[in-house]
Amino acid sequence: MDDEEAELRNPFPSPPSHYTRYTTHNLKLLALLNERAPNEETPNQQEVLSDQVDVPDWPLKQLEKPRVDWILDEPDAYYDVFGDRWSVKETIPPLAEAGITQLYPSDPSADRRPALLSVLRSLLVTYSYLTSALLAPPLTNSSRENVEPEWKRHVDWISILSQNILAAANDLRPVQARGNLELIMKRQLELRRKETAALHAKCDSLEIRLAELRASAQNSSQTNEQVSFTTFQHTDIKPSGTDERGPSNEDVLCWVEEI
Repeated sequence: MDDEEAELRNPFPSPPSHYTRYTTHNLKLLALLNERAPNEETPNQQEVLSDQVDVPDWPLKQLEKPRVDWILDEPDAYYDVFGDRWSVKETIPPLAEAGITQLYPSDPSADRRPALLSVLRSLLVTYSYLTSALLAPPLTNSSRENVEPEWKRHVDWISILSQNILAAANDLRPVQARGNLELIMKRQLELRRKETAALHAKCDSLEIRLAELRASAQNSSQTNEQVSFTTFQHTDIKPSGTDERGPSNEDVLCWVEEI
């Protein structure tokens, strides 16, 4: 038993000795046992599984997974890992339960800043007293037996003050988490607003560019129509019966293409 406890407290413990029971054959026997005797808590597995081979002597029900709902229903739910006991509902115990003097109000809605400032000042003053006590001459043998050293009292008080500051800081972790989440959401909102403004600016520039291209296309089409009409009016067509020949077919086709 002592060897098992020492093994559980080992930083790198070996697997428990019963891990070898979780074989494929034993798990199949457990499933068959649950199928044949579903409503019995402690069935006689030798009778129920009489047609099977290699039925173990130890209860197969030990291979079932632990019922987490049973653990959660308990008022002080806990579980053991490597010899240490842990609470299912993780809570920070108050300093009073640990036997430490609490120097700030227990009510989370109360303003703790004045009390924490007083704790910080006391910590600085006590540290100054500690340095002075370390520079004082040592006590004699006769007075050392009845009087506690001054530096030890200062060290104990500094320990109490430090534990109060750490406990108060741990109580503010949820507030810090909410504040950090709020900052992250604000940054994301600002980033999306900047991206949206950049997209709108790009769309506006594209619309202006398209309008310029549309106006340029309309102006060029009007100019081409005017040039074609002027060319048609100034075409020199000779009357029939003269010696000079009229326009050829190629000239007519070129004129049509220009129109």
